[in-house]
Amino acid sequence: MSLREGDTIPNVIFKMRVRNNSTEDNPFEWKDVSTNDLFSNKRIVLFSLPGAFTPTCSSSHLPQYENDYTTIKKLNIDDVYCLSVNDAFVMRQWGISQNLEEDITPHSLGFKNVKLIPDGAALFTDKMGLSCHWIKERGFGKRSWRYSMVVNNRVIEKLFIEEPKIEDSEPDPFKVSDSTTMLHYLQNI
Repeated sequence: MSLREGDTIPNVIFKMRVRNNSTEDNPFEWKDVSTNDLFSNKRIVLFSLPGAFTPTCSSSHLPQYENDYTTIKKLNIDDVYCLSVNDAFVMRQWGISQNLEEDITPHSLGFKNVKLIPDGAALFTDKMGLSCHWIKERGFGKRSWRYSMVVNNRVIEKLFIEEPKIEDSEPDPFKVSDSTTMLHYLQNI
């Protein structure tokens, strides 16, 4: 069963790659970033999707939120995060392939607008109760089900989960976790 509105989000550590002050060809280092670091004393929009470089995630889900980033931020939101069960290397390359503007400030979260959060071991996703497998059709291992939420100081204020949530399903619904639904919620509360 997934967490619900009013629940506190899971306390996990994300393994992130952040820029350092190095002038080498690979100016990055590993950094442990906690749920507290990302969500405490902030109001955040988070959307989660099955995978970087996958069709709906790349053609619609991330681009919509990137296009609506400024509008969302004006609605009392501190930042927008995109979470996927992919590692930090894949998430960065996906952001680059999506033409997201990089933030080259040392120790930043990688991109200027939507921040890409790697949940490589599915720790957050599992504790949210929103992990799934798409083994039969896609050959995926554990992934995140598609959802979005508003998190206010680590508490789930609003949660949109795509339905029906079926393990190893052929369909990948994309109707309520989009930025249009999120904007409608934020503009009408």
